[in-house]
Amino acid sequence: MSGVGSTEPPRSGGGGSAGAEAGTAPEPRAERLLELADDELVLGWHESEWTGIAPTLEEDVAFSSIAQNEIGHARALYELAAADLDTDADALAFDREPGEYRCAPFVELRLLDWAHTIARRWLYEEADRVRIEALAADADAEVAGLAAKIDREEAYHRMHAELWHARLHDEPRFQAAVEQLWPYAVALLPEELRPELARRVSLDLPSNTLLQGKERGEHTPDLAELWDEMTSVRRSAPAGSQW
Repeated sequence: MSGVGSTEPPRSGGGGSAGAEAGTAPEPRAERLLELADDELVLGWHESEWTGIAPTLEEDVAFSSIAQNEIGHARALYELAAADLDTDADALAFDREPGEYRCAPFVELRLLDWAHTIARRWLYEEADRVRIEALAADADAEVAGLAAKIDREEAYHRMHAELWHARLHDEPRFQAAVEQLWPYAVALLPEELRPELARRVSLDLPSNTLLQGKERGEHTPDLAELWDEMTSVRRSAPAGSQW
């Protein structure tokens, strides 16, 4: 991405995996980066939707800031992945079709109430901390360095989520939201990291039955709706437009 809101002309093919032939899987490193980048982009977009309608002015500001940071992290991850895929970050973010995104169903859900939004915020930050710590120990120096930088910048997000969790953890609506979203949060992570997440949040791992339809690689109807909104300006811009 050449700047906030920048748009470069879409590549021919309009939706194949950017920088590769349609149907060609990304390189292993790029695939890992795209999973995290897509999660951050989609969640950041959803969280920006609370700006102006959150229950308090303070939360208007908080969610706007968190959304901006998440999308900034997505940008950095796309840029690193783009180097492996012979493309650019904007193409990865906006030129793929919905089915080509590697985000987890957990971040795609368009939540309409505060209890579920805060439950997802808390569970996402706990899961994200586990995977970022794993990436920061990666043998790939570029991946590890970027993960460590993101980890430092996530401190405010975690503090925000933990404060809300402490405030709401005894509320029945919040407890019900956590119970409903917990299988989605577990499915965000690869299997080897799931026990650590369960330990940190003191919840039992869900059964395989509860994880069906929530694993990465599945998509919810909410993603197509979000994609249509998220990419509308780029898709409507004449070829060669610069923003």
